Amino acid sequence: MKNIIINNCLSLVNKYNPDLDKKQFDTIKYGLEGLYLTITKIIIIFIISLFLGIEKEFLTLIIIFNGIRLFGFGVHAKRSIDCLISSSIFFIVFPILCKIIVIPTIIKILISIPLLVLITIYAPADTKKRPLKKKKKRIIYKILSVIVTVLYIILSIIIKDNTLSNCFLAAIIIETIIILPITYKLFGVPYNNHKYL
Repeated sequence: MKNIIINNCLSLVNKYNPDLDKKQFDTIKYGLEGLYLTITKIIIIFIISLFLGIEKEFLTLIIIFNGIRLFGFGVHAKRSIDCLISSSIFFIVFPILCKIIVIPTIIKILISIPLLVLITIYAPADTKKRPLKKKKKRIIYKILSVIVTVLYIILSIIIKDNTLSNCFLAAIIIETIIILPITYKLFGVPYNNHKYL
């Protein structure tokens, strides 16, 4: 199914852009594959969240999480099944916890401090397929990751809605997990990919 959809899309791209070179074509193919996997993964997890009655929490968390992942990046599993399993754990378990757990402000602050330190040290974490080659770009993404993390920490503390507040903290926790070198090791993928170019 995946190959049929992607190949049909690539045929359309080729039809309307016959002058694309191999590198541009491969970039588009990679983007389409990523888009397909992301969409199908979100649909599957959303259906599970519907059955569990946490669809609002799931959607809230995934939107907030993408705000920090945009700059911090993080690990990509080698196999789509590994990605689906790990994403399901993150985006089913965390929304449930966000809905039911009440975290005192002082505990949120104590949790946030090491998370901010780890984001400052390890973000952005690139991948083999998308290495961050330029040092300037890595510095910009690091600064943006820290800014978003600080903003999320502040929001998690000042927002009165317990679930929403927890979603901001959960997004930082998930992002921190996926940028750690040990997570890359667990998934069997290389870390600091820009160093091996």
